[in-house]
Amino acid sequence: MHALVLDPIQRSDEALGRDPEARLEEAVGLARAIGLSIVHAEAIAVPRPRPATLFGAGIVARFKDFIAAEDIEVVVVDGALTPVQQRNLETAWNAKVIDRTGLILEIFGERARTKEGQLQVELAALSFQRSRLVRSWTHLERQRGGHGFLGGPGERQLEMDRRIITDRITKIRSALDQVKRTRELHRGARRRVPYPVVALVGYTNAGKSTLFNRLTRSDVVAADMLFATLDPTMRRIQLPSGMTAILSDTVGFISDLPTDLIAAFRATLEEVTSADLILHVRDAAHPQSEAQRADVEAILEALGVAAEDGDSLIEVLNKADLLDPEARGTLTARLEREPGKLLCSAATGEGIDALLAAIDRHLTRAQTQVDLAVDLADGAAISWLYSHGQVLARRDDERKAHMRVRLDQTALARFRRRGRPVPASPD
Repeated sequence: MHALVLDPIQRSDEALGRDPEARLEEAVGLARAIGLSIVHAEAIAVPRPRPATLFGAGIVARFKDFIAAEDIEVVVVDGALTPVQQRNLETAWNAKVIDRTGLILEIFGERARTKEGQLQVELAALSFQRSRLVRSWTHLERQRGGHGFLGGPGERQLEMDRRIITDRITKIRSALDQVKRTRELHRGARRRVPYPVVALVGYTNAGKSTLFNRLTRSDVVAADMLFATLDPTMRRIQLPSGMTAILSDTVGFISDLPTDLIAAFRATLEEVTSADLILHVRDAAHPQSEAQRADVEAILEALGVAAEDGDSLIEVLNKADLLDPEARGTLTARLEREPGKLLCSAATGEGIDALLAAIDRHLTRAQTQVDLAVDLADGAAISWLYSHGQVLARRDDERKAHMRVRLDQTALARFRRRGRPVPASPD
């Protein structure tokens, strides 16, 4: 399907310091992520957005001829369009028009594989449609996968009234509430094991899944593609101290991520808010790396996670192998002055040992190592220590199990309350 990508550059974008070329490149990447063939992409200055069409009359007229000549079927506008603007542009250009939110929803609709992911995407799409319900929409036609934003010509128009959409949203939210309860049960089970949870977050295509595979020796999908990962994946990892942790790979973030989508994926993103440690994975070689960091931190803040909390977050600057020598030298010198940030390459393995050691330090910081001698007859106490701590060493004699155990402060206090003495930690 031939497509035209237009990136409206407004004063707000300039104030945020966003590079128009980088933003246009990202928009093209989003369009290609759903198989669109990009005929042309262009950034358009919009000093005064027009209420009827966003773009000025001259721009609309210029692209009308171009769209007809190049047989373009879809125009992607990398910004927010009102229903009126979208309808008027479709009429003027005789082509389907989708904005950034519609495009992201289409990507998510194609990529979601689990039932939970599909429900979350449908909830976001319905919420988006309900807020913009216009009887004359022509791009709500459904033939193929995704959520119907790019259906072909001649299809039956999808006519939904607000009541039908609201009823469906209510049913989906009920199903997602059940998902949330199930996740809470799973988290409770992990706390009883207990394995600490380390969550990967970051801008889309920052290399989270490649890093996940490197750390866990797994083979989850890791492509040079925006939103390659949608459904969360969890695996165990073994840390240098012998501690076991659970690593969680999550959906990538992006600038101007639709608020409906954040709300719909909250059940999944709660894995981030409940994690013991967050790894913020950044693309160190990307020219807009700092702007991407700000976007991720804004979403983390919206989820209730303080980005400046050094005790629960490590900044991982990935793709070191793509840096030129000068950029690497500058970045390395800066990181020496900024603790809590690490440079690595998930592709080559550079810096992975240092990252594992940093994860280990963060997770064991609040834990205490104790030596215990427990009666072999007290099987309940021995079982409790295995389930609530990490047994580093054990030696049994005729009467006692001599155990070296690592416990967090809460578990240690609970063991004391069981009425069993706990010796001081060894030096």
